[in-house]
Amino acid sequence: MQDAALMNYIDRRFLSLEKRLEKCNQDILDYVEEFRDFSKMVLSRLAGLNNYKTEVKSEVENLLARIERAQRDIDYFGSVTDSNTCIEVHEDLVKQQLFEEAEEKKKLKLMLNASCDHMLAGIKSLKVVKKTGDKHGSWMKDPGKKHTKIYLLNGSANNVILEFAHIMAFMESNHTLKARRVILPFPWEGTGHIMYQGFLFFHRYNSLNKIIKFNIQKRNITDQMLLPGAGRIPAYQLSPSTKIDLAIDEQGLWAIHAEPETGGNIVITKINHITMAVEYTWETSCNSKDAEAAFMACNILYVVYNSPSGGTSRIQCVYDVLDAVNTHEIPVLHFPKRQGSHSTIHYNPKEKQLFAWSDGSQIIYKLHTKQKV
Repeated sequence: MQDAALMNYIDRRFLSLEKRLEKCNQDILDYVEEFRDFSKMVLSRLAGLNNYKTEVKSEVENLLARIERAQRDIDYFGSVTDSNTCIEVHEDLVKQQLFEEAEEKKKLKLMLNASCDHMLAGIKSLKVVKKTGDKHGSWMKDPGKKHTKIYLLNGSANNVILEFAHIMAFMESNHTLKARRVILPFPWEGTGHIMYQGFLFFHRYNSLNKIIKFNIQKRNITDQMLLPGAGRIPAYQLSPSTKIDLAIDEQGLWAIHAEPETGGNIVITKINHITMAVEYTWETSCNSKDAEAAFMACNILYVVYNSPSGGTSRIQCVYDVLDAVNTHEIPVLHFPKRQGSHSTIHYNPKEKQLFAWSDGSQIIYKLHTKQKV
């Protein structure tokens, strides 16, 4: 009897232990499942954070730049304002400020090569070279000395470039058969891309403000940069797909865009095309409202306006970064009579012509220039 009771007791203890082990195993399985769900949630949120990493970094850089600019303004006003709020500008401070402004202008002139002394006086004529492609697009020629090739970039979001040996090959009826197709690793956004010294510079599609530098012959990306403040609103109200418009003139590479903080006024930035670094930025007095395009020529920004329904394009806002001309006295410059609108107008400093895309037509405008007064 005692042996049977002992065995019965041992069986009950084993049964109790097995139940505890089963409960322990179940608790472990439940914990593993909860940990998996938590890991998935964390990974999902990290992925979301990575998607916004570039945009947040750009916003922070832009904010820091604006804080520095504001701090400089605060320091200046603090230096010329006494504790009694009566403004007493000391003569030495005025002289110092004028001296610093003069030195800044000298530096800018050296950087921008002040020998560029002409300005736009009128648009002499237009030539419709061809009509091909979508309503929006861009076509251009590299302004380098030995470059004769023509590049066609159709549409406002695409990754296929058509390269032609020369303009006659482009003008042929079966021109697409004559073209070399260059496939970009990423699509472009808008129509503000530009060719310069063998490189295509373009705004990467679905990015806030990333500019890509692409070697057209080697077919690879050589560099990239983020343009502070750009990409949140269109550069021109009438060309909403273009957030960043890149431009070339006698001084090199520029970026044209607009910012909400400027009230929609256009901002221009000089970019070192070799290092892809910002050299200087100007907030202009030209507004993006009713603007359709713009271009740089000899350090001067020319903004082209039109009516929302399409009409005769006109240049009615001009901004000289060196303040060498009185832009307020420049009359409105009308394009030759041709109803429609432009999705792109780019200046070619080698040929002193404008390469434009207007409702699917590729146009060249010849310019009339004069010496800066």
